[in-house]
Amino acid sequence: MKKIEHAALTESGLATRFGPNWPGRRCGAKTRQGAPCQNPAIKNRARCKLHGGRSTGPRTAEGKARVVAANTKHGRRSAAHVSRVRFINAELRRITKALKAEEYIP
Repeated sequence: MKKIEHAALTESGLATRFGPNWPGRRCGAKTRQGAPCQNPAIKNRARCKLHGGRSTGPRTAEGKARVVAANTKHGRRSAAHVSRVRFINAELRRITKALKAEEYIP
């Protein structure tokens, strides 16, 4: 069995780590300690993979429709259904009141 030289492996990886002298663009988001994040920023973004930043959301009508379709689980809370249920409940209250007035029900 070959012995692994951990010191040599550590030395070889130093050049590829993101140390304090790394010249690339940093994330810069505030960490829990209040210091700026030292991770490298993702390409074409200002934040790292952990602090990806807030999504701007869909901008086109097609994208917005996809979001609506993806978030629709059922139709039980749609505006049309809610208005239908309100109408039915109001009708039931009206019928109940009329039946009580005619003394068909107590």
